[in-house]
Amino acid sequence: MTVHDWDQRFSAEALPYGTAPNDFVVAQAGAIPPGPVLCLAEGHGRNAIWLAERGHAVTAVEQSGVGIARGRALAAERGAVVAFVQDDLAQFDMGEGKWGGIVSIFAHLPPALRRDVNARVVRALAPGGVFILEAYTPAQLALGTGGPRDAELLMTRDALVRELDGLEFVVARELEREVAEGSMHRGTSSVVQVVARKRGTSPHRNQP
Repeated sequence: MTVHDWDQRFSAEALPYGTAPNDFVVAQAGAIPPGPVLCLAEGHGRNAIWLAERGHAVTAVEQSGVGIARGRALAAERGAVVAFVQDDLAQFDMGEGKWGGIVSIFAHLPPALRRDVNARVVRALAPGGVFILEAYTPAQLALGTGGPRDAELLMTRDALVRELDGLEFVVARELEREVAEGSMHRGTSSVVQVVARKRGTSPHRNQP
């Protein structure tokens, strides 16, 4: 999809993925150590806002200006502080050793860009930092309950384990689960879930 396509999707009166955070983020957020958190391809900010409400300093990256505007409005409505950045993941500088957590939820990218982004995720995490990802697998094409219709944009556990070399995997699995996120992600879904930690100890871990 182009930026224009995303702008149109986020212009709908009802937010297409709802306002609640992703279930897997909610379940795994406790694994994120203190420190700043980066949310990739974050749309209208539902995960970023939820994390900010729980005390994280969150940056949300999204290419759609409409998505950014809706996210800022939703954050203001809920009294959450999120740094929204409009940028393309192909060029966004994540830095090195910077983030206590990086979150990628249903961020489906072309394979070459996905591999590049995942390599940058490994470099960008601080020691002890955690990467949380959920995405659709190729088996999702037969279910048709959300996600892209292009198999190249879908992900497998084995590919992600290879692409995230340098991280230690706490969770790395494919499964079917019920997803209920607005109108675009709804029903029995085939997903891959990852929680992976950068080797080393977070400098913030022992602080009160």
